[in-house]
Amino acid sequence: MSGERLRVLVIGAHPDDPDICCGGAAVLWAAAGHVVTFVSTTSGDTGHHAIGGIELARRRQAEARASAAVAGIADYVVLDNHTGELEPSVANRRALIRLIREFGPDLVLSHRPYDYHPDHRATGQMVMDSSYILTVPNMVALTDALLRQPVILSFSDSFTRPCPFRADVVVGIDGVIERKLDMVHCHVSQVYEWLPYNQGILERVPAGDEDRRRWLAEQYRERFELPARSYREKLVERYGSGRGQAFRFAEAFEVSEYGAQPEEKTIRRLFPFFG
Repeated sequence: MSGERLRVLVIGAHPDDPDICCGGAAVLWAAAGHVVTFVSTTSGDTGHHAIGGIELARRRQAEARASAAVAGIADYVVLDNHTGELEPSVANRRALIRLIREFGPDLVLSHRPYDYHPDHRATGQMVMDSSYILTVPNMVALTDALLRQPVILSFSDSFTRPCPFRADVVVGIDGVIERKLDMVHCHVSQVYEWLPYNQGILERVPAGDEDRRRWLAEQYRERFELPARSYREKLVERYGSGRGQAFRFAEAFEVSEYGAQPEEKTIRRLFPFFG
């Protein structure tokens, strides 16, 4: 790796959100020698139809660790908050401020505060509410304040009210799509059990590990293709016409108004794989 070693913090609400929303870019950063940590603001302890509580929380933590090993990232932190009950309270904000300051990120990625899931909304809200306070020494005073705000990006979503997602940065992930799918594959309790049950398709899930992995690719491939189709012009803008037109898979992000506002040279510093 040439140049600086970036520190990238990906904050999701549940122990699979970072993988699904940012797994491809995370693999690219990690492979280039940058430090990437995933955070889940809840334990995931309600995301199942047959088990819950401590059994599910510990299982999901183990799944998160397995995904981190596949991605080659530094850590996967799972906070001990009940899923479905997360609130953007002062206490939770203080804990998040402390976590972000101790990591010292150049870049933070998280949810927008507009979403179907209250935990996603609360996580996005907490990141927004923490952003300025990260640099204020007399708040959470026993943790050193950051000298500058990090750039904050939001994951892509399809929600339009009160405002639609805007794709400011789009990353082609064709070269790492299988690794991303391998990361998602680690979250067995979700992609092969809870989500199929919740969607009414549990009987379609194969039993064997290899068959499941092939089934997963079929289920998620279109979802991971959509950003490339939707934001083709952004891929061309960053990668040039030849490469930009060729990408089949991508991840898209919006620059948050609550973090540092990056110029184009900063975007290219934070995403050195644009070339």
